[in-house]
Amino acid sequence: MPRQQIYDMLFGKVYDCLIAKAERKGRTRDEVNELTRWLTGYDDNDIAAAYIDNYTYGDFFRKMPQLNPNAELIKGSICGVKIEEIEEI
Repeated sequence: MPRQQIYDMLFGKVYDCLIAKAERKGRTRDEVNELTRWLTGYDDNDIAAAYIDNYTYGDFFRKMPQLNPNAELIKGSICGVKIEEIEEI
C-alpha cells in the first residue's frame, strides 16, 4: 500500500499528532497554536475551523492568510515536509 502524502491527510489528524508530540516533549497545545499562528497568519478561530471543516493539511497551507516572511529562517521540516516545499504548496 502506498504511503499517504501528508498534504492529503486531514489537518485535524496531523494537528492531533503535532499536539501529542509537543506534549510528550513537555510543550503545550497553546505553544503549538502560537507557532501555527506565527507561521501561517491564521488565528485560533481559523485553526479550529480548519480542524472542524476537515481541511487537508495541504489545503490548510494553500489557504493560509500569509506565510510569515521570517519562515525562511526556519531550517528543517514540519511533519516530514521541508519548509521550502510548504512555500510551493
